[in-house]
Amino acid sequence: MKAVIEESIMKRPYEKLTDAQLMQRYVEGDEAAFREIVDRYKNSLYAFLKQFLNQSDLVDDVFQETFLQLFTSRESFDPNRPLRPWLFTIAANKAKDALRKAQRTSAVAIGTISESEDMSFDEMLNALSSDSAIPYDEVERSETAARVSEVIANMPENLREILVLAYFNRFSYKQMADILSIPIGTVKSRLHTAVARFAKDWKAAVGSKEVR
Repeated sequence: MKAVIEESIMKRPYEKLTDAQLMQRYVEGDEAAFREIVDRYKNSLYAFLKQFLNQSDLVDDVFQETFLQLFTSRESFDPNRPLRPWLFTIAANKAKDALRKAQRTSAVAIGTISESEDMSFDEMLNALSSDSAIPYDEVERSETAARVSEVIANMPENLREILVLAYFNRFSYKQMADILSIPIGTVKSRLHTAVARFAKDWKAAVGSKEVR
C-alpha cells in the first residue's frame, strides 16, 4: 500500500478525468486510476488529518489507513456519490478510532460561550482556506496561520473538527453532517458555538501576544 502511494508521483495520464471516471476505472482493475486519486487528494487529506487529529504521531498512520480502506473498498463505491466527502468520511472515522485507541479524546467542557461580537474570523480564515489564493504549505509558514492553528488545536475535539471541515475544507452542512454522522441542525449549532469559541480564544491569544 505504501509503495502505491509513493508511486503516485509518476506521470499522470488520467489527471483530466473526473473522480467518478477514475473510480470506475479503478473498479475495473486499473490501479493507475487509484494513483491519480491519491495524487489528487493526498495534500488536502494530509492537511485535514493534521488539523483534525492535533497529534502528529497519529497522522501518518491514519493517512495510510484511509487510502488503504479506499483501496480495498472500491466495489462499494457509488459512482453517483461524490468521492471527496466519502474519502473525508473515511478519514474522519479513522481519526476518531485512532484517538479512542490512544485514549486521548478531549474531555474539555464547552461551557457557556461569551458573546462573539467584533469577530474577524471570516476575514482571516477566508484567505487561509482559499483553494486558489495561497498554497497550504505557504500559509503554514505565516505567523498568523501559526496562531490560528494553535488556537484551534486547543479547542475541544468536537469544535475543532467542525472548524476544520467548514473553513479549511469548505464542506457543506449536508456533507459535514454525513462525515460526522450528526444531524444538520447539530452541525449548524456546533459550528456557531465553534466560531464563538474561536473568536473568544483568538482575542485572548492575540491579546497575550501583544502584551509581551
